[in-house]
Amino acid sequence: MSDVPVELATEGVTVGWLLAEGCTNGPSPAALVDALHAAAATRVLDAESPWATARKSAVRDLLRHDTYKPTGRAKPASEYLLRTAVEGDVPVINVLADANNVVSIETLFPISIVDLDKAGTDAFVVRWGREGESYVFNPSGQELGLRDLLLVACLPTDTPCATPVKDSQATKTDATTRRALGIVYGPASLRGEVKAATERLAGLLTHSAGATVVFGVLG
Repeated sequence: MSDVPVELATEGVTVGWLLAEGCTNGPSPAALVDALHAAAATRVLDAESPWATARKSAVRDLLRHDTYKPTGRAKPASEYLLRTAVEGDVPVINVLADANNVVSIETLFPISIVDLDKAGTDAFVVRWGREGESYVFNPSGQELGLRDLLLVACLPTDTPCATPVKDSQATKTDATTRRALGIVYGPASLRGEVKAATERLAGLLTHSAGATVVFGVLG
């Protein structure tokens, strides 16, 4: 494992990163499913609270860069999860996805999970998207435009693979995933909370996926 697998090439941004090795990405154990349901139940109660409103605003402001406007379908993934929680429709998928969703629902920070073997690298950079960049984000071939969007790119190719909105289909985790990169996105003003969220995700993957995890915070 690299000590610091992620470079941060932006200002005003904090990212928590983790590397998980030896994952078993099967059905989630009961404790993780219970945590997911508990997180969703909490958000049902406080979805319109001052805390939730401030957190949504802070994350949107983080993504509001040059031409990018985080509204409509361009909203951060954490807002979609909040809506599914309120509607009582949070899916149970697998360990990596469910651990991601627990922490994202609890904190309202968007989180990306990248399959390291599909990415073909253990080195990444967080930067703003450039003119003309895009990637396919689902099995039906829909594309996400990346211009001015905060993203994670594989190094040395500088190929985008994840964003706080939707991750690339090419590097999404599945039942075969054994090595994964996690990225928690937040504003620099909330560095302590981003760190806590990253520690929470690391703990869930250690206990639920049987992974060996190292993590840190940049920015």
